[in-house]
Amino acid sequence: MSGKSTEVLVIGGGYAGVMAANRLTRRGDVAVTLVNPRPDFVHRIRLHQLAGGTDSAVVAYREVLAEGVRLVVDSVTRIDAAGRSVELASGARAGYDYLIYAVGSGSADPGVPGAAEHAHPLATFEEARRLRPLLEAASGQAPVVVAGGGPTGIETAAELAEEGRAVTLVCGGVLGPYLHARGRRSVAGRLAALGVTVLDGPGARVTEVAAGAVHLADGRELPSRVTVWTAGFGVPDLAVRSGLRTDALGRLLTDETLTSVDDERIVAAGDSAAPSGLPPRMSCQAAIPLGARAADTVLSRIAGERPGTLRQGFAGQCISLGRRDGIFQFATKADRAVWLHADGRLGAKLKELVCKGVVKHLAGEAHKPGAYKLHQVPGATRRKLLDARDAGEARDAGEARNAADARDAGVAATAGQAA
Repeated sequence: MSGKSTEVLVIGGGYAGVMAANRLTRRGDVAVTLVNPRPDFVHRIRLHQLAGGTDSAVVAYREVLAEGVRLVVDSVTRIDAAGRSVELASGARAGYDYLIYAVGSGSADPGVPGAAEHAHPLATFEEARRLRPLLEAASGQAPVVVAGGGPTGIETAAELAEEGRAVTLVCGGVLGPYLHARGRRSVAGRLAALGVTVLDGPGARVTEVAAGAVHLADGRELPSRVTVWTAGFGVPDLAVRSGLRTDALGRLLTDETLTSVDDERIVAAGDSAAPSGLPPRMSCQAAIPLGARAADTVLSRIAGERPGTLRQGFAGQCISLGRRDGIFQFATKADRAVWLHADGRLGAKLKELVCKGVVKHLAGEAHKPGAYKLHQVPGATRRKLLDARDAGEARDAGEARNAADARDAGVAATAGQAA
């Protein structure tokens, strides 16, 4: 223990964890410890650049982490909520008064035969670093298949095609399903200009990955020297292994203050949080405000005050399409794409501004805790989303009850006729 009155342990040194740790240093009587398995901050929205060889995707923690935060390079293997402590991979234990659970996300189980053996995921720093030499070992025209039509898949396909590689992007559905139709046409046009072959629709769903080929639902077989898997994210199972309640994906269930439904001393943030069972889209854009809100919740509890609730919103989605092109797809606060977008060189500049702005926000909070305000968006967007979800569940429950009543009535009528 540090001798300070309150010990706060932050698990995870990504966007949410760093923002939370920095913000907690607002109080001089709070000792903040950040546990992270890596000694450097991973700038995850640049991982496709690491795979493509145009960026290292790391930032030294001294650039983004407050001096008052103690960094422990280790991994948490179990949370002992009753004992208010955690077990570390090194064999040590660390106690806490409050814990912020910000373990982030990673690759999901592909659930496709051969994918685990022959496809290369791209959701973590280690995966991107392993992928780069595999690509370098392949000749420039060796076929590369990228599975997944989301942001990571699009960015990776464009990054590799800009190197002159023969890239096929297999979407398994719609290209960029979050994009407005106008934005989607722009992205498709740029990918075509780069020479990327885009396969979308249900027939383009991957059914098997082999050592040198990718098989699709419509029977096509695509030759592939390197197969990159970007279809979906999963979260670490730490909460599940620690006996804490989670959603189906494994994200920690919390209320709207991000407090665990099991323990008010545990607060979640980032991709691994499921507030009210309705988590925002996994993204840097959501993680940083969630980190700020989680820290504010802990600080409010320490002060004996009632914590505030989620009030964040989205602005859009930015996607790089190589180093010279990109798109910023504007969206509502509720994360629904609108017709407006910026593409071309302007889109690329906006994407780069966002990447640099993320580091600037974290560094700014490190130097002046409490300066960040983007987690306090005016309006009732979150409340409306919850109300819509609840109304939908009530409607579904009502339909289920009506179906059950009709079924029971039919059974009763049949029984009456039999009598």
